[in-house]
Amino acid sequence: MTRSADSHTVDSGTVYADVVLPLALAQTYTYSVPEEYVGGLREGQRVEVQFSRNKHYAGIVRRLHGTPPGFKTRPILSVIDVEPLLTRQQLELWDWMADYYCCTLGEVMTAGLPSHLKMASETIITLGPLFSDDIPDLNEDEYLVVEALTLQSELSLKDIRDILQRKTVYPVIRSLLDRHIILPKENFVDPYKALEVKCVRFGPACRTEAERIAAFDLVARSEKQTAVLLEYMQYSRTQPYVRRADLSKRTGASDAVLKAMVKKEIFEFYDREISRIGGEEAVAEPGPLSPQQVEALGAVRGFHAEGKAALLHGVTGSGKTRVYLELMQEVINAGRQVLYLLPEIALTGQIIKRLQRVLGDRIMVYHSRLNNMERVEIWKAVLSGKTSVVGPRSALFLPFTQLGLVVVDEEHDPSFKQHDPNPRYNGRDVALYLARQHGARALLGSATPSLESWENARSGKYRLVTMTERFGGTALPEIVVADSRETDEKGSHHPFFTPTLLTAMRQTIERGEQVILFQNRRGFAPVYFCPTCEWTVECLNCDVSLTYHKFQHRLRCHCCGYATPPPEHCPACGEVQLKLSGTGTEKIEDELKIFLPEARIARMDLDTTRGKHALGKLIDQFEVGELDILVGTQMVTKGLDFERVGLVGVISADQLLRFPDFRADERAFQLMLQVAGRAGRRDRQGRVVIQAHEGSHPVLTDVLAADYDNFIQREARNRQQHRFPPYGRMIRIQLRHPRRATAEEGAKLLGKWLAHALGDRLEGPFEPSVARLRTYYLQDMVIRYSAAPAEGQRVKEIIRRASAQLATQKGLSGVRIVVDVDPY
Repeated sequence: MTRSADSHTVDSGTVYADVVLPLALAQTYTYSVPEEYVGGLREGQRVEVQFSRNKHYAGIVRRLHGTPPGFKTRPILSVIDVEPLLTRQQLELWDWMADYYCCTLGEVMTAGLPSHLKMASETIITLGPLFSDDIPDLNEDEYLVVEALTLQSELSLKDIRDILQRKTVYPVIRSLLDRHIILPKENFVDPYKALEVKCVRFGPACRTEAERIAAFDLVARSEKQTAVLLEYMQYSRTQPYVRRADLSKRTGASDAVLKAMVKKEIFEFYDREISRIGGEEAVAEPGPLSPQQVEALGAVRGFHAEGKAALLHGVTGSGKTRVYLELMQEVINAGRQVLYLLPEIALTGQIIKRLQRVLGDRIMVYHSRLNNMERVEIWKAVLSGKTSVVGPRSALFLPFTQLGLVVVDEEHDPSFKQHDPNPRYNGRDVALYLARQHGARALLGSATPSLESWENARSGKYRLVTMTERFGGTALPEIVVADSRETDEKGSHHPFFTPTLLTAMRQTIERGEQVILFQNRRGFAPVYFCPTCEWTVECLNCDVSLTYHKFQHRLRCHCCGYATPPPEHCPACGEVQLKLSGTGTEKIEDELKIFLPEARIARMDLDTTRGKHALGKLIDQFEVGELDILVGTQMVTKGLDFERVGLVGVISADQLLRFPDFRADERAFQLMLQVAGRAGRRDRQGRVVIQAHEGSHPVLTDVLAADYDNFIQREARNRQQHRFPPYGRMIRIQLRHPRRATAEEGAKLLGKWLAHALGDRLEGPFEPSVARLRTYYLQDMVIRYSAAPAEGQRVKEIIRRASAQLATQKGLSGVRIVVDVDPY
């Protein structure tokens, strides 16, 4: 096995395949293609290959060629797919992502394929050559295994666990293996199974219309059978197939009645394969476009005709989605596919209802909360070219064959960035590359475009389309800043709610309207400490404090998931009156129940939306008015459309503005303006109350005036002055190791090499604010360079060479190097 050579045309002789394996390997591996597969094997097909002594993997054929690797290769063991699973464009996209984001093809493969398409080997046990019927000295467990193997030729480890009724079976297996009584066999298992339902259809006695009429004579003595036959004949006229369960439910007949009719050959049972995916069948025409939407639509069409991507900058509630929908209809009606990209799963439920109301089952939703079977079926539907997709960034990896339009909604959102694991890509940027690959139109949309997109529009790379009015003439919400130190009439001060916000909430609920409260921190309180000696409960694996979750009565790390019960006393000084500090969504919800006991309150954060359908149910409850107040994290800021929301409250703007990040002002402005847009979405003006200590902060001034232009121009000047993106590029390199000294030694050595090649473009190494994460000590360094593509390639090649060299140093091979391109 070796790294593949350059592309060659295969004319004759041995054929070789460069195979991508689902491992973080720096290269593809070359295997020989057995003669029986030559001619039928193509790029993009999955093949079973052996890698290392006992491991089998499903790899993807990246390239076929006739260039020998220089030494004897292993053969491909089997071809899994009849047709390629990936398209040529997908493989090229994988190559580009691996190169641009400094990761491996195997890591891109792991991120891109549904888990049921990434097959793994399962150890199968068979009888060995030394087996005989009179083997002595078998203990009871060994005898049970051998006896089972004489009855069936193969057993999986799970089968053996079930037979022995114990979890630990390796000692038994090892004993039998050592005596060669059994042998392991690597058997490849495809976990995907089609979904089948039990159905009913006419049997041999009812093939013709005359036979079906005569069948009533066969059931004349049974009222139940007659009723079933009548119902089936009527129901089957409107349905493509009839389920046994549905027929029994509609007629009240037992399964015995149906079996009796099968015996008479009137019916027969069969299993039908059905799709796990699908949309609403009823398709409705969308409402008429407003003059502003007509104008925006015409401008976008014109820019697309020029071959330019368009940036649609429309205030919240201006009707951007309606413009997207019109363009999507045009593309789908022309027989091409659409990818509608959203930053969060939280948005897909509400958006998909609106899209499927118009597009029906021609568009499907794809995201990580679908089960693996559903994801495989959507994959195959997209590969066939017959369906379009709405989903978060993972939808970028689907095998589009007729892509005509890519829409990136809320393009500014940081959730488009994948932070861990590799590939650490930005979904917005990959979407634009994907559109360019397929020759598809690209449309970005946001009420608060990112500085990168604003600069691209200003420089002419994109074309800018603006929508300055809300649909239907609804006024933008009234925004006020409430001083967090404000007191009530009695002079008392509450740490979470100002009198202004409390009064506004009461008035809003009395009018029959709803409230959204935004707090960008989940849990009850982020710090649990001793007031005497200031000891703080910290994570065992990370250098962060544990967050207290009252509902679970647990302290939990939001970085690694470690959880523990709260201590009863301080281990340092023995103090038993430990205290909580800070505020999370759970605490806000708890306090609201005291001040507004009659209000119906719910939380929308990671803790309350973990289940597959939990988020959708919560949104539905709020949408139909079953809740008065929704407390949430960033989930509540992102494009949700609720017509009854009259008030939005931002609990603490200071937390957003003081974040140690050069993008802090931009993110704070975007979050506050986006969450403000949830108020007054229909025929009434909404109100927004922002609680802050620094009411005169320039960002708050721009939020109050909803002045995007002033904010973005000031932010652009600041970024230009310090050469921050988009006026320069950045790469963050992080070194991780379980020992602090080793991490520091590796960082110093790598930093020395990089500084020699890059000079003052390298900053660091330095210890980040969270110095230990998931038991690993961290060392960071940042490289800044110009936006020229050639410069980026040169810097990345220097990083690759230096990283490879560090791995060869004695004692440092275990240092993990994480390269994050465009990290923030």
